[in-house]
Amino acid sequence: MTNQELIKMAHDAYENAYAPYSHFYVGAALLTAQGKVYKGCNIENASYGATNCAERTAIYKAVSEGEREFCKIAVVAKDGSTAFPCGICLQVMNEFMPNAEVLLEVNGEIKSFSLKQLLPYGFQL
Repeated sequence: MTNQELIKMAHDAYENAYAPYSHFYVGAALLTAQGKVYKGCNIENASYGATNCAERTAIYKAVSEGEREFCKIAVVAKDGSTAFPCGICLQVMNEFMPNAEVLLEVNGEIKSFSLKQLLPYGFQL
């Protein structure tokens, strides 16, 4: 799967986002080592701590289906801004995909980052 195809799937994913508070719609598409893609969107809650980001939605969907090996994840925002993953999402990525590639749109271009670039000192037991 190309980076462009994965980014497109992330764009499709934000159409299901539930963001009545922030109006910041985010989509993610997670590619497994077996070539399967899991999409996720952000899901907000009036109790903000109960909100779930698009990245974690995609990862948790995949893990709940028995997946454990991931190649890359694409994350995009509907408004065109760069949707850098938050700290919690980066830590979840560190748990399940420490060597994976993170694809983001930066000024309309697809940019690739390693997780180590985005979270150089992630927590591990």
